Amino acid sequence: MTDYTPLAERMRPRRLEEVEGQPHLTGPDGILTRMLKENFLPSLLFYGPPGTGKTTLAKIIADLTGRPFYRLSAVSAGVKDIKQILDKHPKGSLFPAPVVFIDEIHRFNKAQQDALLHAVETGQIILIGATTENPGFEVNNALLSRMHTLAVRPLDEQALRRVLDRALKEDPVMKSKNIRLQNPDKLIALSGGDARRMLNLLEAVAAAAGNEPVTDEQIEEVARHMPGLYDKKGDWHYDMASAFIKSIRGSDPDAALYWLARMLHGGEDPLFIARRLIISAAEDVGMANPQALTVAEAGFASVEKIGMPEGQIVLAQVTVYLATSPKSNASYKGLKRALTRAKETAHLPVPLHLRKAANRFMKESGAGKDYRNPHRFPGHFVRQHYFPPHMEPEVFYIPADNARERKIREALEKMWKRSYPGPSPEDKEK
Repeated sequence: MTDYTPLAERMRPRRLEEVEGQPHLTGPDGILTRMLKENFLPSLLFYGPPGTGKTTLAKIIADLTGRPFYRLSAVSAGVKDIKQILDKHPKGSLFPAPVVFIDEIHRFNKAQQDALLHAVETGQIILIGATTENPGFEVNNALLSRMHTLAVRPLDEQALRRVLDRALKEDPVMKSKNIRLQNPDKLIALSGGDARRMLNLLEAVAAAAGNEPVTDEQIEEVARHMPGLYDKKGDWHYDMASAFIKSIRGSDPDAALYWLARMLHGGEDPLFIARRLIISAAEDVGMANPQALTVAEAGFASVEKIGMPEGQIVLAQVTVYLATSPKSNASYKGLKRALTRAKETAHLPVPLHLRKAANRFMKESGAGKDYRNPHRFPGHFVRQHYFPPHMEPEVFYIPADNARERKIREALEKMWKRSYPGPSPEDKEK
């Protein structure tokens, strides 16, 4: 019995020109095309959804530059695997530095990511990471600063159609079966911009097809029973979680309950869902209804205590509560503004009056001196400088346009005499 190679692997592009849907990377003026033309290959981080070609691009880059290629998965690999590669390819070797591709690099912890730093910085390896998560939050800054981050986009309908046509016309197995699709758009619609998912579904449909054209109903039937179509550790795990959270953010409790049901039906870990609800409470509901965070935390604790199937009742209640709450991401946006400023002013010290006088030496140096405790003043408030010395106060938290935050805005303006900008257009639309 010979080994079987899946259709998605058989159709994997071998050249940049064959990669679909990424003209900004692989087109004639694409950044990867230009980098390779100039013989410039830094370490790279591909950021984008599943099935868009991140692994393929890494392999093509290694082949075009004649470098050894190592593929690791952050789910199963560790520091030991990294060190084995580094030992095999020491700095100063006569051979070109290898390309080390790490899939789902966001799953590496800080120690694992730190193990790569020196090798990346010195050029001992060319690291190519792939992540479906926001790298600004999931990849440590030290590693991120040594890599070029490139966005890999979901494939549009035209790109998916070209992939599908090529599979039907060029793959020997598909050609031998003479597959006729009554409506190719159905396969494309079910793919969600993921070429691998589309090809996996095509392969499953082909296995069940007869001599008649394949109908939409047959495709849907195969999709419903296709093993691993929802894999709680795979692609749809992230896609459905995204749809779930975006439905809550969009204040649609019905859509949110639908995606919750899809995840539960697929065997998703209920605590994963509960954790996502806590994040949504803080990120999407925020200061418009601070009680939402307490409700989400109570939901997590309840699911953890009672388990399933009863835990799904709790998840449903928290989902509806968050979806029907007023929304504000003002505190999150404020943090992002503050992070940007913090990077620019990281050299500024903490002012003496805000420092803790933990010992006699610190007290004698002036730590804590001239600090005015607000509790000793009327209304538990006194105006004083809380920013670093010589740094003017700046507004990072801009209250959104909802009932609660309108009151917060009024109070802040009265206390601080600062000019708080009006809510952004997107806040007003909420």
